[in-house]
Amino acid sequence: MSSPQEIQLQIRGSVPEQEESGHGENGAGPKAAERRRPGTRGVRWWLMVLLDMLIVLCGQTVATLLGRYYYNSGGNSKWMATLTISGGSPLLAILLLLTPRDPVGEPRPAAAKMVPIYLGLGTLIGFDNLMYSYALQYLPVSTFALVAATQLAFNSVTSRLINAQRFTALIANSVVVLTFSAALLGVGSSSDGTSAADLPRGKYTLGFILTLSASAVFALILSLFEVTFEKAVRGRTLRWVLRVQMCTNFVAATVAVCGLLASGEWRTIPGEMAAFEDGRARYVATLVGTAVSWQAMSVATLRLITRVSSLFANVTGTVSLPLVPVFAVVLFGDRMTGIKAVAMLMAVWGFLSYVYQHYLDGRRAAAMGGQGGAAECCVCKARAGGEAALPA
Repeated sequence: MSSPQEIQLQIRGSVPEQEESGHGENGAGPKAAERRRPGTRGVRWWLMVLLDMLIVLCGQTVATLLGRYYYNSGGNSKWMATLTISGGSPLLAILLLLTPRDPVGEPRPAAAKMVPIYLGLGTLIGFDNLMYSYALQYLPVSTFALVAATQLAFNSVTSRLINAQRFTALIANSVVVLTFSAALLGVGSSSDGTSAADLPRGKYTLGFILTLSASAVFALILSLFEVTFEKAVRGRTLRWVLRVQMCTNFVAATVAVCGLLASGEWRTIPGEMAAFEDGRARYVATLVGTAVSWQAMSVATLRLITRVSSLFANVTGTVSLPLVPVFAVVLFGDRMTGIKAVAMLMAVWGFLSYVYQHYLDGRRAAAMGGQGGAAECCVCKARAGGEAALPA
């Protein structure tokens, strides 16, 4: 069965990154006013989106399994585990140095404009992690998973209000099915022996409120990343994706470090490292591998936000919730249950429902383009301003 820390890692993931998108790029230059039609960008666009989706699923799954390995092998610092979610952000500086410079004419927002955004989003991410960490102390695992699964529903609301996301029957079906899939997984974890009776008096309600608040904040963060690229950055090159990801996650990591120091858990790290089941080297490798996996997942998520939408990125991340327990059956000897299998099938169905909607949008846009009409998919329809697709 999933441990509290595993479920936290499944649900978390420090946020996204953006770049070229089927939904446009920069607003500069004459070509920027011309949006590429989904039908014409077809194969290449879908290949890039599928690549990002694969990185999200693999990155989140590997990070979660490494987190499970950390706890199974003797690690017990929740703040250290929280730090690994955003602590790998300095590694992105290496990729940033190797990435070609922005092309001439690329929008360059002033630092005075971006620094408050970095600080604001980074602090939100850090405190979102903090709320989840403390909520896990006050709720049974099953209840925590059920409440945290609402993040996708919250994201559907924020996407509509902030990002002008248009909803169709297929998209609504995807959101509902994926939410129930995650909730079903939470119900299945109730056999882990954690019950409300084991919790400190008066803490159950606080844990419920913290989990619900953290889910809403996480949904808000995804939508704010999307609007940041559309209204502030106005450029979706890989350099901007890496820059935004690195800066916001560095702030979030600082929040986690403050928590590690304030809680006093930093004093236990040397002893934890020495007592780690497979030795100090494996301890360090586990934490580094977890941090790298989370950063890969976060960068790909941000790219999906810029290419498609924050809701699509959240849908992709939610698919990994039922996948991790299945891998845990193979790697850690967990028992495969009917609930896990049904949750996985529901997640796949909900995900395919969302993808099929985008396929229909592309077909319709291609047909309209062939007739000289303005081609625009349902996600882009409500968004203003021309955007040009840039190479990944």
